[in-house]
Amino acid sequence: MTLSTLFSVPVAVLLGFAEFPGKGFVKSVINTGMGFPSVVVGLVVLFAVSNQGPLGALELIFTTEAMIMSQFVLATPPITAITLASVSGVDDGVRDAARALGGTRLDTALVVLKEARYGIATAILAGFGRAISEVGSVLIVGGNITSADGISKTRTLTTAIQLEARQGQYGTAMILGAVLVALVLTVNAVVVHFGDSGVTR
Repeated sequence: MTLSTLFSVPVAVLLGFAEFPGKGFVKSVINTGMGFPSVVVGLVVLFAVSNQGPLGALELIFTTEAMIMSQFVLATPPITAITLASVSGVDDGVRDAARALGGTRLDTALVVLKEARYGIATAILAGFGRAISEVGSVLIVGGNITSADGISKTRTLTTAIQLEARQGQYGTAMILGAVLVALVLTVNAVVVHFGDSGVTR
């Protein structure tokens, strides 16, 4: 999630300020990425890290690293697309005012980012929601593995909920679900707080 944010926000800002041939195509690809089926993403990542894949030598199959790769691919498009829309939606007068006051391109970008802060917060939440709720791709690339002593290796909250529900352990599944919801609400509250503070200043 952090990796997706650190990658997506600068890319979105660059796209928002730059003009180049094919920009519309790049935006279309990013928007299309928002709808990538998670199981397909998991399958592609699984092939990439398998023995026959280009990353096979790294031995990443059924590891947390492979799961991170899968979630990076899933979370990056929504964060990039929504951030880009937020940056592009800032009134041109804000940019003109920053330039008129002698601001550099970096100063102008920072001003625009401040104005788009709430939208960026929304983008991060969208990416977080896509990653935290994922089951299909992490099952494929992670395998939902625990060690003999019960310590999780590649099991996540969502895959644990799926497993417990399938085994008829509904009470445990509901408790894990409550933990997941509490985590989402906490992250949502923190991100929205920062977004609101950026708007009200």
